[in-house]
Amino acid sequence: MYISELNLHGFKSFAKKEKIKFGEGVTVIVGPNGCGKTNIVDAIRWVLGEQKYSVLRSGKMGDVIFNGADGLKPLSVCEAYLTVHNNRGKLPIEYTDIEIGRRVYRDGESEYFINKTPCRLKDIHDLFVDTGMGSDAYSVIELKMIEQILSETADDRKRMFEEAAGINKYKQQRQSALRKFDAVQRDLERVNDIVQEVEQKAKNLNLQLKRYNRHEKLSKELFDIEIELAYVKVHDYESELIPLKKNVSDTLSLKNEKTSDTSLLETELESVKKIYKEQ
Repeated sequence: MYISELNLHGFKSFAKKEKIKFGEGVTVIVGPNGCGKTNIVDAIRWVLGEQKYSVLRSGKMGDVIFNGADGLKPLSVCEAYLTVHNNRGKLPIEYTDIEIGRRVYRDGESEYFINKTPCRLKDIHDLFVDTGMGSDAYSVIELKMIEQILSETADDRKRMFEEAAGINKYKQQRQSALRKFDAVQRDLERVNDIVQEVEQKAKNLNLQLKRYNRHEKLSKELFDIEIELAYVKVHDYESELIPLKKNVSDTLSLKNEKTSDTSLLETELESVKKIYKEQ
């Protein structure tokens, strides 16, 4: 497995599209100071997912974009594509030539590609893990980096040796599994909180249901009692009404009798008046 080609456009000093071909074996790039040799190493690191500005010798990610020169305008985007020849099948992908691409804009937003297909930075890291290639792998060593490696702490050197030994993949898988476990544990704790909350609500609702059933029972009993009371009152009113009706009937009968007597007397009076007039 080796890098076979690097295409640059707008990355640092590469204002125009440039294609750099690498052969199997040793490829040497020579030139005077300031011609951009180190920018090629930076481009390889950058396309493999490097996120530290200091490693790329920049203040922010947008600084890697060509900033203009005499007769050349600044660019708003830069991109780089690195082609890896997977002749030994070390990369877990079925293609022989694998193209890794990265594009960045002035606002710092990055896009990543594998064989022209958009992907995540994690996909690129997973592709090169334990292969010796990567933005922080031991395969990319720039000027003065050996002295820096020797002066670093034991943990930093240990990480480099673990990369060379090919166990970083399993450490990352372990860390990923632990993170998922912690996330599941937090979700489980949240579920327990939700269960307790729901149980408390169910308890309150159960209490309200008992109160409602008791209220419904008492309301039905009250309704039955009110019906019975109304029946008793109606019966009492009817009992009181019977003698009153009899009195009314008797009074009407007496009135009719008096009316009849009055009519007879009036008739007799008229007869007497007539006789009196005749006499």
